[in-house]
Amino acid sequence: QYLNEIKDSVVAGFQWASKEGVLCDENMRGVRFNVHDVTLHADAIHRGGGQIIPTARRVLYAACLVAQPRLLEPMYLVEIQCPETALGGIHSVLNNRRGIFLTSEQQEGTVMYNVKAHLPVNESFGFTKALRSNTGGKAFPQCVFDHWSQLNA
Repeated sequence: QYLNEIKDSVVAGFQWASKEGVLCDENMRGVRFNVHDVTLHADAIHRGGGQIIPTARRVLYAACLVAQPRLLEPMYLVEIQCPETALGGIHSVLNNRRGIFLTSEQQEGTVMYNVKAHLPVNESFGFTKALRSNTGGKAFPQCVFDHWSQLNA
């Protein structure tokens, strides 16, 4: 009966809750809320934005906590060009930085290899310097955002 009156306030509460997520005050991703039941006060003074918005936010936070939320971290796809002699140094640097080795393919007609790996963005700071020092300056990386990966607790 009064749902149309509070629709904008509930949407504002959702936007607030999803912009400042329940775990780290970060944006929430891939979340959906289904409103099944609403009980509202008959008096219009109790249905104002000052009452509904914070209440909607708290309800959405509670729903998130019950659903066992998880943190995601951004991952780079790293493409590295190097000679065969540098492959060991690349594996070493990737292992030290939680990198995940994907493929290593030799370029036809050359001694160069194309290595692909996933690397957490947080671990990428100083990655090029570490890679160059472990390979004698023979490895040339390129990092591009690839996906979000769930953090393990």
